[in-house]
Amino acid sequence: MEETIYYPQDEMTTMLIPVTSGCPYNQCAFCSMYQGVPYEVLPVCEMERLLMVGDPYTEKVFLTGADPLAMGFEALKERLEMIRSYFPYGARVASYGSVRSLSGYSEDELAELHDSGLRLLYIGFETGSDPVLRLMGKGHTVEEAVAQGKKLNRARLMFHSIVMYGIAGEGQGKDNGLATAEMLNRFATSRVITMNLTVFYGTRLSTMVEVGRFTPAGRRDKLEEIRTLIENLNPEIPMVFDTTHPTNIIRIRGTLPAERDRLIREVSRQI
Repeated sequence: MEETIYYPQDEMTTMLIPVTSGCPYNQCAFCSMYQGVPYEVLPVCEMERLLMVGDPYTEKVFLTGADPLAMGFEALKERLEMIRSYFPYGARVASYGSVRSLSGYSEDELAELHDSGLRLLYIGFETGSDPVLRLMGKGHTVEEAVAQGKKLNRARLMFHSIVMYGIAGEGQGKDNGLATAEMLNRFATSRVITMNLTVFYGTRLSTMVEVGRFTPAGRRDKLEEIRTLIENLNPEIPMVFDTTHPTNIIRIRGTLPAERDRLIREVSRQI
């Protein structure tokens, strides 16, 4: 079976370099992306073949796979150094990452990876509610998420935070939005990217819906959650708030705190 390659929309013009296949965790209740795909770290020689035919002036590289950081420090550093050897004129490397995989790295190791070219991570925090994290089988707690966010800050490794509205279910939007904002306020992130919870057939979440264990949130509840999130995010440094991912029910983007009022007005008009 040929695996679908997933990458953030901001990396559409980036050179994609496959480094892993499948997901090392693959237990999130809502995710169907890697079902039936075994996790493996791809041989470094496969990556090198792509680099050999690349433009040495390549500016951006994205390491594909659900969680390339799961391969460990030495393996990841080897790949970053190889990328730099082929693209010596400024390649910026980005990757998905998880709270679970980050916990296996020290602050010094993350700083060293940054110096080797890893300059941006996309991390799925999803929510700031421990009960919802447990329900969705995310495999980390809020405190663990905060600890890894702060560690990345100390290592000066920039990251975008992915959160999911509707994930707490019907009637829980405002509470979940507040809890998520409180979590995000505890570390510095360059961007908050929202995604709309979608119930995919064949997932554990779809079974939860069928048996009545989870009731999906409606449109108004989701919009109120987005508004609550915007109202309560208080970044110490400017942060982009971005709902332009294709899954979203509203498309807005702006910088917090400067554009808070405009973003709230746009959401309120939809409500």
